[in-house]
Amino acid sequence: MGMLCAVSFQRYGRLYYLDPGELRPQVGDKVLVPTDDGPEVAECVWAAQWVTEDTDGFPKLAGLAQDEDLRRDEDLRRRKAAAKVAAKRLIREHGLPMKVVAVDHVLSRGDDGGERSTIYFTAPHRVDFRSLVRDLGATLHCRVELRQLSARDSARVQGGIGSCGRDLCCATFLNDFEPVTIRMAKEQDLPLNPLRISGACGRLMCCLKYEHPLYASSGTYPASGQRVETPSGLGKVVSRHPPSETVTVRQLSDGSVNRCSLADVCRPRIAYDERPPSAEPGGLSPQGE
Repeated sequence: MGMLCAVSFQRYGRLYYLDPGELRPQVGDKVLVPTDDGPEVAECVWAAQWVTEDTDGFPKLAGLAQDEDLRRDEDLRRRKAAAKVAAKRLIREHGLPMKVVAVDHVLSRGDDGGERSTIYFTAPHRVDFRSLVRDLGATLHCRVELRQLSARDSARVQGGIGSCGRDLCCATFLNDFEPVTIRMAKEQDLPLNPLRISGACGRLMCCLKYEHPLYASSGTYPASGQRVETPSGLGKVVSRHPPSETVTVRQLSDGSVNRCSLADVCRPRIAYDERPPSAEPGGLSPQGE
């Protein structure tokens, strides 16, 4: 048991959880977060509070941001904006099929050999950007690195709003991308329309993975199109809803659609339209022919 707080480096960005140590930051406070390139300024979005989890493995805050740290952070943001504008201009001049997604700039701290900028981009294929790197280095007066991102990583870096109306999962809490297949959409009876099951990155939505275990283990549910007995009479299954343990049934008597609990649905041994000819009322059995 210990204390944790949550910080974010940008508005509505990913949350990072840290051990506040002796500090007690409140929501909106600027704090220093230890990184590989030295302490960086972040905003506290979740005040320090006690949690039941073990907090030994969480990094500790480096302190509260002072005026000098805030000025340095403002300078860093200006450098990032300038690098992004310069990169877009030079890419256009070189005629390269690249799109700048984000820029990460590290200021000189006196012992690391100077500044450097990392420019993240997307492209439909591999791009020869050697001449672009030379021009960027001459324009920004620092060491420049270019890194190509995949579609999912691009959505994670840029952020956005999903079809559910919430911030993208990859930009908030997802740490790793798990494989998502079209089979997951089929087993959840979702329409195989790319516009309905694709995320902001253009790939299958990561949230298809969340409820898939429920559908994969729902062997007791009747299949879509199967005839079942319900309290309202004989019907045909339209869809199933394992999270709520219900199924949607269209009644054969009047065509109405009802959602029934799984416990109230029974599968008849032989559906009326599936009886063999010998089992029809008045029909002859093989022995009587």
